[in-house]
Amino acid sequence: MLAPARVAGAEFSPRAATVTLADGRTLSAPLVVGAEGRGSAVREAAGIGTLGWDYAQVGVVATVRMSRPHGGVAHEYFLPEGPFAILPLTGDRASLVWTESRKRAEALKSARPEVFHAHLQRRFGDHLGEAVVEGQVFTYPLSLQLAERLTGHRVALLGDAAHGVHPIAGQGLNLGLKGAAALAEVIVEASRLGEDFGSEAVLERYAAWRRFDTVSLSAGMDAFVRLFSNDNPAVRLARGAGMAVVNRIGPARRFFMHQAGGAVGDLPKLLRGERL
Repeated sequence: MLAPARVAGAEFSPRAATVTLADGRTLSAPLVVGAEGRGSAVREAAGIGTLGWDYAQVGVVATVRMSRPHGGVAHEYFLPEGPFAILPLTGDRASLVWTESRKRAEALKSARPEVFHAHLQRRFGDHLGEAVVEGQVFTYPLSLQLAERLTGHRVALLGDAAHGVHPIAGQGLNLGLKGAAALAEVIVEASRLGEDFGSEAVLERYAAWRRFDTVSLSAGMDAFVRLFSNDNPAVRLARGAGMAVVNRIGPARRFFMHQAGGAVGDLPKLLRGERL
């Protein structure tokens, strides 16, 4: 493990891949995994393009300390400008992912602390008491970005380097965990068989395993964003009625809970609690 370190570029030969770090050091291995975010230098070096679109929304992210225990429960409010998520951390703290329009997000980031706190408290509500910001407030433009391929010769992509989705419902993390577990399983099984785990034939098993789930979940999240970041009266009425029906039907509620938790589909061994 080399930290801190940053990848400046990568080259791929028939037998190995070579990564060049920003400080000039070079590393060689049979396989390079690009998992360094949406602006992946590994993905760019491999010539793998991306497709997607912008949501004209910005995620305002901050850590807050609450005056009442959160009990480990996450909350998400669906507001006209986008979702407002309260994600529990340790010690009665929570991470906020607050979706706003670009104009409002810029105003929030540059607002005086007391002004930001007033807007925050109005959206946060009083069920967890007062919320006080700890540390910096960050903003991130929100978009859908999918890599055209998950693999190439001696390269595989993971996480946001492979699929950057809207933070609504927290499914980006689930996709990343599934991808990491699937790639680990493919590499271990190939190694046991004496195969070159950096070859395209082996890596295609990982790509084939994760391709459909990645695309279908990304499309579902895109539809979810358009449904819940919408203040059209007819859409709002249908949305509210649908949520009320799901809330009253136990099996439907449990189905959506399992979907949101990511514990569905062809899960890799690590996500089933099994050893590789």
